[in-house]
Amino acid sequence: MSDTDFSKAKYTAIISDLHLCDAEPIRPKYPLWKKYKTREFFYDDQIQLFLKKIQAQANYEPIELVLNGDIFDFDSITSYPLDAIYKISWLEKMRGLKPREERSLYKINKIITDHDLFFKSIKEFIESGNKVIFIFGNHDVELHFKVVQEAILKSLDLKDDLKNQIRFNEWFYISNKDTLIEHGNQYDPYCVFDDPINPFVKAYNYLYMKLPFGNLASRYIMNGMGFFNPHSDSNYIMGFLDYIKMFIKYMAKAQPFLILTWFMGAIWTLFYTIKDQFAESIRNPLATEERVNYIAFKSNATPRQVRELKELFVENANRDPFLIMKELWLDRAFLIFISFFVIFQIFSVLKNIFGISLFWGFIPLFMLVPFFMFYTKSIVSLVSGYKEPDEKILATAGYITGVSRIVFGHTHITRHEMIGSIEHLNSGTWSPGYLDIECTQPIGQKNYVWIYPNSEGSAREAKLLKHTTHRDGG
Repeated sequence: MSDTDFSKAKYTAIISDLHLCDAEPIRPKYPLWKKYKTREFFYDDQIQLFLKKIQAQANYEPIELVLNGDIFDFDSITSYPLDAIYKISWLEKMRGLKPREERSLYKINKIITDHDLFFKSIKEFIESGNKVIFIFGNHDVELHFKVVQEAILKSLDLKDDLKNQIRFNEWFYISNKDTLIEHGNQYDPYCVFDDPINPFVKAYNYLYMKLPFGNLASRYIMNGMGFFNPHSDSNYIMGFLDYIKMFIKYMAKAQPFLILTWFMGAIWTLFYTIKDQFAESIRNPLATEERVNYIAFKSNATPRQVRELKELFVENANRDPFLIMKELWLDRAFLIFISFFVIFQIFSVLKNIFGISLFWGFIPLFMLVPFFMFYTKSIVSLVSGYKEPDEKILATAGYITGVSRIVFGHTHITRHEMIGSIEHLNSGTWSPGYLDIECTQPIGQKNYVWIYPNSEGSAREAKLLKHTTHRDGG
């Protein structure tokens, strides 16, 4: 696959965070359940129009299209094969298949089946003489499995000479020696993938992948709470009274034990977060150099640059279970539970001695309410803090790779700015984000980064552009 020259590019288009997954079946009784995932809100046709649009922008000269991570959302797929020859646990049937080779193959085939127009559009784009680079994000780390990559290639049904036009990159790509492109999750402690050079860990008789906290929370919590849209923060981050109103209006009848769903999901998230820390990556010292060289080749980098960029990864939050408990609100849940238990035990003893009613136990519980409220307000989630780009990381990454422009995705926030000496861009998201459960108020983000030659033709410039659609009023 070395016949095609990826080191030079005149035009580059970058999109990220499409979050393509399986189509959610419509539930007549509860039609708002994961409504954003139903076929009604697929935008494959807009991807097709977008690819035609950028080819016209480039006057039909060759383009490299960089699909910058989270193009597929393996974590949101909850369907499973009914005729599987492998055992599927009850938890997998409820919250999605684990990241194992045969399960990931099923999931990508499900995406290919449900999004045939997307893959048809990519095929036509490549057949027109263009190149495509897949960069792995945190929600599509299962692209590391070779069988998953082969399934994508098979679905494209390209001629042998055109298969060289597509690449799968572990976490970064250097375009035309002037732009570093990464998904950006490696600088987010809640979404960092430990070791993209050695992505697999070994369990008993099988290989699997250690998932970041964000992936685990998406699987075990969000997959069970179908009235919340994970693509829009305002859809599930709100005040206490707003939660109550939403619960009464939409969920009381459909999911009356929502708090139990959340609690068990949080417990499973914490369990797998801790459990996976005991799993070690599979490393072959005799193949390490070859692996690094191959990643460097695909990324237009040197082996030294691969190693140095890897050293920029942030510390994984999964290694701090108490921090994870706070993010899941389990610390508050356990504190309330322990308080109830201790007070109940004390008043049970007092009842046996003095014959008093257990209802007197509510007095100290009510007295603890101010403490619980104060403690809750004192806990500040750190997740949102990592949506801001880090100037030191940008400067160091730019120095390592010799570029002055860096493009990220991951945060779903569009940006174009100068941070120090680095031109920083973020293409935002194409995912079906809505402000309301009925999916009537779209966020309307369908942006892309367009890199093109300047008027003198001596260098390239970058723009953040919006692909308008009939759904967002364009």
